[in-house]
Amino acid sequence: MTQPVVLGTAADTRAFGERLAHDLRAGDLVILTGGLGAGKTTFTQGLAAGLGVRGPITSPTFVIARVHPSLVGGPALVHVDAYRLGGMAELDDLDLDADLDASVTVVEWGHGLAEDLSDDRLEITLEADLETETRTVAVTGHGERWKAGVPC
Repeated sequence: MTQPVVLGTAADTRAFGERLAHDLRAGDLVILTGGLGAGKTTFTQGLAAGLGVRGPITSPTFVIARVHPSLVGGPALVHVDAYRLGGMAELDDLDLDADLDASVTVVEWGHGLAEDLSDDRLEITLEADLETETRTVAVTGHGERWKAGVPC
């Protein structure tokens, strides 16, 4: 796990996501954890900018999943919001494993649901401090892909 990083603004959260995107490749799974307003979608907006995918990037809460094709010849971004899913069976119904190898897949609210999608994954925890409006982010890598360490 990386040392937690304090992000002072929404722009800092986007920039963190954009920097991380440069270390991602097709087949990577990113699981985002954090409460409402923690910055999960803001982080994903930065990730999308770094990957060079078509936007806009908005929370997929009601559509559950969106695919954002690359504009630069890289992997697409599959952006999933698992908040309203009732369990692994509903996540499985999305057929995400069909896109996993060709895309970077980000699952908001995925902790406890999406880990079985890949042995190799990044788990990113975002926490908001409501008094200061800062966010703290921690990145943990799992599997062979991240054995040497996580970016950031």
